[in-house]
Amino acid sequence: MGARRILTVLLTSVGFLFLPDRFTTATESRVVKPETFLVQGKPQDVNGANGDSRPGDKGKSSTNRSTVSSPELHGKDEAPMMLVPAGEFIMGSERGDEDEAPVHRVYLNAFYIDKFEVTNARFAKYVEAIQGEPPWGFSDKETPVVHADRPVRWVSWMDAMGYCLWVGKRLPTEAEWEKAARGTDERIYPWGNDPPTPVHAVYGLKEGGAEAVSVIGNHHMGQSPYGVQDMAGNLYEWVMDWYAEDFYSSFLNSPAINPRGPSEGTAKVQRGGSYINTPYRLRSSFRTKGDPTEQDPNVGFRCAQAIPK
Repeated sequence: MGARRILTVLLTSVGFLFLPDRFTTATESRVVKPETFLVQGKPQDVNGANGDSRPGDKGKSSTNRSTVSSPELHGKDEAPMMLVPAGEFIMGSERGDEDEAPVHRVYLNAFYIDKFEVTNARFAKYVEAIQGEPPWGFSDKETPVVHADRPVRWVSWMDAMGYCLWVGKRLPTEAEWEKAARGTDERIYPWGNDPPTPVHAVYGLKEGGAEAVSVIGNHHMGQSPYGVQDMAGNLYEWVMDWYAEDFYSSFLNSPAINPRGPSEGTAKVQRGGSYINTPYRLRSSFRTKGDPTEQDPNVGFRCAQAIPK
């Protein structure tokens, strides 16, 4: 069976598991508003890649919160996974783009999520096993060896989902990704409310070679409340859901319980910002999107799974 056929069967066989109870139509537009952040009690402007800026979370401390205890699980690919306990969290932002509003309460069952983004070395094993087409970045045949511990990029949503299914996992939903990134205290970034520095994340760089992407585990100061790393900067990350700008409005009059996103669309959600972005796009509530068949140099992924029975 050919690699494309194998991937199609994998995706089709689990597609029915992730249909939502409600949906809206995906749209492509976005309206941007100004934002500032509090740094040592003073408002500081944070400009986006396209001149976008926002008003900050006034009244909220910029002091980082401590990381909660989160036991590790090792998946079938031997990648460490961190537990995100069941419970509610606040999703979205009233001070972000229009697609981040309205802020709403979400309940999620407990789940595990990869501590790090999937690496070149792990993805190379998948490509070899299914005899698939390697990412463009593997064209020199040295990337999986020389840069084994850097996160894989140039992967489409289908590539990412195929890998996760191959190791008995799946991509995280958008809600799962955001809770894993920001916890339950409405923090702006995974580490807290302080704006990022180079010890927290990789950001603000120009497009370049593999050196622009950091080795996994090099920015533990930027880890989330559950010990998940590189959820801001380095690479955008694919998640399960189709994108819809107004999807959050679905939960104005009813609670969101394990939301799965729209049932159809034209683009898949990406989260977390990348090495070429400014701090504005590194916020845990920031949403963007991409064609599920496209492969870009600043997009990678990590996997998730339910609590094993």
